[in-house]
Amino acid sequence: MAGGDQPPAGGQQGKGYWRWSKADFFPEPSFQSWRAYGGALAATVPRLRNRVTARSTDEIEAGTLLAESENPLRRCLSWVDLAFLGFGSVVGSGVFVLTGQEARFDAGPAIPLAYAAAGFSALLSSFCYAELATEIPSAGGSFSYLRVELGDLAAFLAAGNILLEAVVGAAGLGRSWTSYLAALLGRDSDSLRIHVPALAEGFNLLDPIAVVVLISTSALAMSGARLTSTINSLASVVGIVIIAFVMGVGFTHFHSSNLEPSFFPFGAAGVFRAAAVVYWSYTGFDMVATMAEETKNPGRDVPIGLLSSMSAITVVYCLMSLALVGMQKYSDIDPNAAYSVAFAATGLKWARYIVALGALKGMTSGLLVGALGQARYTTQIARTHMIPPYFALVHPKTGTPVYATMAVTLGAACVALFSSLDVLASVSSISTLFIFALVAVALLVRRYYVAGRTPAAQLRTFLCYLALLVLSSIGMSVYYNSRYAGRWTGYVVFGMGWAAGTAGLAFAANQQRVPKMYGVPLMPWLPAMSVATNLFLMGSLGSLAYMRFGICTVAMLVYYVLFGVHATYDVAHSVDGTDAVADNLEQGKIALPVSTGPA
Repeated sequence: MAGGDQPPAGGQQGKGYWRWSKADFFPEPSFQSWRAYGGALAATVPRLRNRVTARSTDEIEAGTLLAESENPLRRCLSWVDLAFLGFGSVVGSGVFVLTGQEARFDAGPAIPLAYAAAGFSALLSSFCYAELATEIPSAGGSFSYLRVELGDLAAFLAAGNILLEAVVGAAGLGRSWTSYLAALLGRDSDSLRIHVPALAEGFNLLDPIAVVVLISTSALAMSGARLTSTINSLASVVGIVIIAFVMGVGFTHFHSSNLEPSFFPFGAAGVFRAAAVVYWSYTGFDMVATMAEETKNPGRDVPIGLLSSMSAITVVYCLMSLALVGMQKYSDIDPNAAYSVAFAATGLKWARYIVALGALKGMTSGLLVGALGQARYTTQIARTHMIPPYFALVHPKTGTPVYATMAVTLGAACVALFSSLDVLASVSSISTLFIFALVAVALLVRRYYVAGRTPAAQLRTFLCYLALLVLSSIGMSVYYNSRYAGRWTGYVVFGMGWAAGTAGLAFAANQQRVPKMYGVPLMPWLPAMSVATNLFLMGSLGSLAYMRFGICTVAMLVYYVLFGVHATYDVAHSVDGTDAVADNLEQGKIALPVSTGPA
């Protein structure tokens, strides 16, 4: 949709927003009766084959699908709003919680280098997101990018993992909010929870405060993107003041002797282990990409807002961690309350309240921006009918996806009420790293392959070098975590493989597409490095993360086979006029213009 606040064509203006019927949830022919559903299940194999190979287009993701929401999301955000949203989504409790833990047990005084390594990887991913968000300014973010470049199934699996991480992550932030509130009141971290002995351990401390916080932040998100952005910007100013205080006090009491006798007491391996853990402190920046549909000039504002916020956050994290290890020797750092104990050691016991307040602010902003972003992911997924299109509906007055926000919030609130932090902590960032790697691959596909235009020989050349790049990156990650990690030969072999694959793309393959607005610099080296760094950090995660990832992926595939494939097949092959146009668009037979400029 090119126009800013005009309802998209095809909207059903006669219907009220607050409705609840089978037609809103299951409008597709395959679900009109049990007989129809049985026939759909019998045709699962050919339908699945059709949908796996189907790719969407820019015009569908950022244009045609908007009609499913009946009312438009409002273009009201500038690059300043996006920069503050990026800051608010990323700077949460992570830096206050993880810095002490990783400095004490993994990185030592080199913890700033761990933050720099993780920040470098996050910044590489943000470059890829910036280009794709300007090309496809859709509320779906990475879901839309993958659906266009890698197809329906890859996009669905990515979206499922992102929503799972979002629900669990929001629940974890809600539980942490209660713990920090208790600390601010000078009480035990579990004192504000309700103990229920009849429930299993790990699920027997009910947290109604977390539920209230989740509902409150989501209610703000439902009230409108403009109001939410303003509140987040004001809260971010408070956060900046607190961070300035932490760094000011830290560097005032900085002693270089605390960095001795070894800056790398756990070696380079410890730094990389810490980088994989503190990477969680950077997650959330992709929420900015989901706001592209509500940005006044996404072609300009998204890259500026996204890259400026991520660059600033990386610098802030490195300085905050350096201030901590300069204030107190790493072996004396309290892993559970690092900054509070370090301040107490300097005689500023009252500063623990400042730390708790900063963490509370960060978690509140993270929940607020998360509620915005995850609801928009859900909206775009519902627009494609992979989940019921009911959740795609946008409220005509607030211009926000109220049903999608409520669905994500309800899931997070249920998890937060019962699940303790140690249970939630078992859910790692493997899905996030996996999605970031896929987005970098999607960007390479976008630049080097255009359906119906790229010669077969060029496609074979591209696929060969891409495969070499990806396999070498996986090989490097596996080798580093194997018993042969101390030998240099493997690094040389896999490093040369990665370099050869990337150089092949740069010099032997021909780019098939030129970015319309903003393009990632140093193509293909930068996205190739993003693939390598994300896969490398994935390799540092434990077996439990991969087990959860595998189980969740299987569950998502079962849902897709039983529901998603039939709903999307019906939409793409309906004889109805509107759906026929959508089908023609998806197959590339016709094209509609999509604007990435000002509303």
